[in-house]
Amino acid sequence: MKRFFLVIFLFSINFSFGQSPDHSPFNELLKKHVSDRGFVNYGGFLKDQSKLDNYLKLISKKAPEKSWTTNQKLAYWINAYNAYTIKLILNHANAKLKSIKDIGSKIKVPFVNTPWDIKFIEIEGEKYDLNNIEHGIIRKQFKEPRIHFALVCAAVSCPALRNEAYLPEKLNDQLTDQATIFINDPSKNKISQKEVKLSNIFNWYAGDFDANPITSYLKKYTTTPLNNQTKISYLKYDWALNGKF
Repeated sequence: MKRFFLVIFLFSINFSFGQSPDHSPFNELLKKHVSDRGFVNYGGFLKDQSKLDNYLKLISKKAPEKSWTTNQKLAYWINAYNAYTIKLILNHANAKLKSIKDIGSKIKVPFVNTPWDIKFIEIEGEKYDLNNIEHGIIRKQFKEPRIHFALVCAAVSCPALRNEAYLPEKLNDQLTDQATIFINDPSKNKISQKEVKLSNIFNWYAGDFDANPITSYLKKYTTTPLNNQTKISYLKYDWALNGKF
């Protein structure tokens, strides 16, 4: 009998080992407060802030483990970035924000000059800022250019916030869908055979796309015929808030 309970105990440990957090609470909030085009109802999130906080508590208690799959880890960090970005906006709801960039300019803390440098995130007792997650973890560890179409910094020119959470079992399809949507969205990129006017994301993170010229990368997702002689320029980035209260 003791052996039986020992086997059950060990089985339960192995079964739970390597399991990533449940992202369904965040999924429900995104479906409720984000439109199909990525417009964010921050007022709705504010009313449901306790539910968002509960999800962030879940995230903060369990950082990715070595036993997790690559998709489990990447889905975790993308969801964390997007959820904490929403939380940052909600933290400054009374400021009547017009842009996420307004946050950094109003905070008088040494060595903090942008909203992405504010260490308001705590995961397993360690402090992070949004830059830590994007550049120190996601870009450094995963070498996945499609993350630039999934991470949303609350601005109009950012990719549309997906109204569902990223899940390990469907992550590849979700990232490909985000890339296709973003690249072919005329409000983000203007693509024709003669001229391509791109989001500055392709300029700022050119090295991540490992494509020279960048048209080689764009061809994977656009039906517009492009060649290496196509003229490339970059659009002004609109930092206005991607939603309203």
